[in-house]
Amino acid sequence: MRFHAAGHENIVGKHETTLEITAESDLTKRGTCVIGVRANQTLRDLNNVIKALAVDRHTRITLRMMVDDLVEEVRGRGGQGLSYSDNTSMVVRTSSFQCGRTLLVEADKAACDLSREFIGKLRNPRTAIECEILYVNE
Repeated sequence: MRFHAAGHENIVGKHETTLEITAESDLTKRGTCVIGVRANQTLRDLNNVIKALAVDRHTRITLRMMVDDLVEEVRGRGGQGLSYSDNTSMVVRTSSFQCGRTLLVEADKAACDLSREFIGKLRNPRTAIECEILYVNE
């Protein structure tokens, strides 16, 4: 599943346990987990096949983000509490906490783990972020 988001001058990418992509266009520097704004896809919009894969804890979920020639991948898994009901945010969590905003849990990276070069590019509001979510049931 592919979608797009954009950079923002207030992206800091310093949160230690989460990262977030949001459909909102405004961002303050307090949102240290947000790495993309103006997403053209929300969790609520995903189809039922994807939602069924997400609730299986054996499903491996990868969020791939591409900016220019830089690629970042964050890997985690699904869980029974992933309802994909939020219409604003997609949150990647290093913990196992699950709610309607959660895209994947037990992630191998949070916002602070992304390369500083990648985060630097995200600070430009004209930056386009190409995103892809991959689901593999093991």
